[in-house]
Amino acid sequence: MSTSGNAGTTTTSLSVNLNKVALVRNTRHLGIPSVLTAANACLAAGAQGITVHPRPDARHIRAHDVSDLSALLAKDWPGIEFNIEGNPFQNLMDFVRELRPHQATFVPDSESQSTSDHGWSFPDDAERLRPLIAEAKALGVRVSLFMDPIPEMMAAVKAVGADRVELYTEGYAASRGTAGEEAVLARYVESARAAHAAGLGVNAGHDLSRDNLTAFLRAVRGVHEVSIGHAFVADALELGYTATTREYLRCITEAQQQARPA
Repeated sequence: MSTSGNAGTTTTSLSVNLNKVALVRNTRHLGIPSVLTAANACLAAGAQGITVHPRPDARHIRAHDVSDLSALLAKDWPGIEFNIEGNPFQNLMDFVRELRPHQATFVPDSESQSTSDHGWSFPDDAERLRPLIAEAKALGVRVSLFMDPIPEMMAAVKAVGADRVELYTEGYAASRGTAGEEAVLARYVESARAAHAAGLGVNAGHDLSRDNLTAFLRAVRGVHEVSIGHAFVADALELGYTATTREYLRCITEAQQQARPA
């Protein structure tokens, strides 16, 4: 897990999202590729966390995967962070209550979405989120809310009881190489600053890759954790789990060495 400090000294952790490993496995009934094998390989190569997002339709990660991973981490990888993502108004809270992961990331996705594509809205979502955040925290689970890069919402996230935000980074990834890239990135920088000012930790994820991760972390200071799945698994098909994990850790290290002044 990350070493927390101020925005200039936070060490960013790599949490590998294994959803796409399960997606490939689910196309046949052979049990391969193995989600547990993938987790072991990534952790042995230095990853600091495992993320899963079990959706109600079980299109990729399934309930038994979540339980199996929780047992594996408890037995063989004590101290490794387990992050379960999902909509707390669907099936997420069942996993939180049963398994008590280190972190629950609340994501406002509908059952019909192919992937997460927007964050929570404040003040609209505040009151319905508040009791579920309180319940998760009472179970000893850190709560992170999936949020668009809107600096003005960060104080409201803190007020509703969350511990962290996960900045939704698809907008950043899509802007790379365009005329609007710097303006888009500036919104993430300001959002992270606003989150830190409110007393929140900052995570980030969605469409981060080897091509854009270093630049993002070099600009957006104080990110505790990046959760990377689609690009990671795509890279692993070519490089293998071990080499891919080391490549993403290299990207993080380079960003910390080259960080812009805060």
